[in-house]
Amino acid sequence: MKNSTLTTNGGVPVEDDGNSLTVGPNGPVLLDDIQLIEKLAHFDRERIPERVVHAKGAGAYGNFEVKNSMKKYTKAKVFDTVGKITPVFARFSEVVGSKGSADTARDPRGFAVKFYSEDGNYDIAGNDIPVFFIRDAIKFPDMVHSFKASPDSNTPDLNRFWDFISSNPESTHMITWLYSDMGTVKSYRTMRGSSVNTYVWVNDEGHRVLIKYHWKPLLGEHYVDRHEAARLAGTDPDVAVNDLFNTLAKGETVKYDLYVQMMEYDQVDGLDFNPEDATKTWPEDKFPLTMIGTMTLDKNPTNYFLETEQAAFCPANIVPGVEISNDKLLQGRVFSYHDTQRHRLGPNFTQIPINMPKVQVNNNQQDGSMRMEAKEGHINYNQSPSFGVSANTSSTMGQYVQGNVQKHVITKTDDFAQAGERYRAMSTMEKDHLIDNIVSDMVNVKEEIQRKAIENFTKADKEFGQRVKDGLGLK
Repeated sequence: MKNSTLTTNGGVPVEDDGNSLTVGPNGPVLLDDIQLIEKLAHFDRERIPERVVHAKGAGAYGNFEVKNSMKKYTKAKVFDTVGKITPVFARFSEVVGSKGSADTARDPRGFAVKFYSEDGNYDIAGNDIPVFFIRDAIKFPDMVHSFKASPDSNTPDLNRFWDFISSNPESTHMITWLYSDMGTVKSYRTMRGSSVNTYVWVNDEGHRVLIKYHWKPLLGEHYVDRHEAARLAGTDPDVAVNDLFNTLAKGETVKYDLYVQMMEYDQVDGLDFNPEDATKTWPEDKFPLTMIGTMTLDKNPTNYFLETEQAAFCPANIVPGVEISNDKLLQGRVFSYHDTQRHRLGPNFTQIPINMPKVQVNNNQQDGSMRMEAKEGHINYNQSPSFGVSANTSSTMGQYVQGNVQKHVITKTDDFAQAGERYRAMSTMEKDHLIDNIVSDMVNVKEEIQRKAIENFTKADKEFGQRVKDGLGLK
């Protein structure tokens, strides 16, 4: 039974929480008012650094049920048996926007799912759009800096955004997605998801395949145009967060099917693009989507900060049967995401309940800020017969690699082909919306930057570039 009496952090009953301790009724406040000092000191420390990206989001609990066994392709137990149910926590978010941004702002959306599997936590941390602005993580800080507020005015500047985009032609494909109506989301329940990055599955025999994940909402995909997005930003800026929370609060569920694309390594050389390039999609006619199972979200967090805000996702959270590919963006994310959480939440962030695996954790880590769990006994190092646990050695042979150590762009970049293919695949209305969204965004951008961007659009598709040029009134 919960205690209804107000107490200090030490559990001592509080006699008066409405008046500070003073010398007489009108005298100065005393430093030995323990309740006042404790209350103010904690209040001063309520905020933690917001995420540099994915700052604003909404979370939900649920489960994932396997519909088709993937045991033939991966030894990941989470996907091995039809009917297997694994608890999950999902977080949907904006990428660039701050915690105070409007849900309908033009932005990619994060689509992250934590599987509390029998082999430990497995995170699929992706976005709604299946490609990204850059292919190498070394550009990530520059990209985010250019998208965020200018360091002198502390306000966003479209010249900075479009300068980065036009100077990095690999972003052209992403723009065809982001500046379609997919860039303005009203509901997370009708939003697709993608791993964006390429991973590797390995089965019990050691056979490896390249894979990409895709989430599809059972309600179908629905987005809003920029006019509706602007209206909602003014009247209901938290529309997507409220939509998810209120749906689950009413006892309804939200469902997504998870699909995978698979590619054999001997298929790579025959492609005209690099399948480990995050700016590229895989054609579904050559690499069809195979359904794995269904995620059902059915419960809101009871405390936003404790659960959603402190939830820490990272693509490095993989399980046996899943490996990191040579995707250069992914390789940087594997470090950066965990390092971000160490900064935000402390070195022991995995001991926060929302991040704790459902299986026992055995390691030699110790101490640090906010340490909550500790192994009993006096042995805190490996290679001792007294330690009592050992590494789970695997007989699966690792992938062989060789080459010169160098800084170099990947092979088969081709920054424009898929952007042009996507533009030409659009309906007339979709093309009109894409052009209108780009022109409305670029109209006040410096002409030299406009022309640089138009040059990239033209390389993707001549009509695409010409329509943007005409829309901006350039000769």
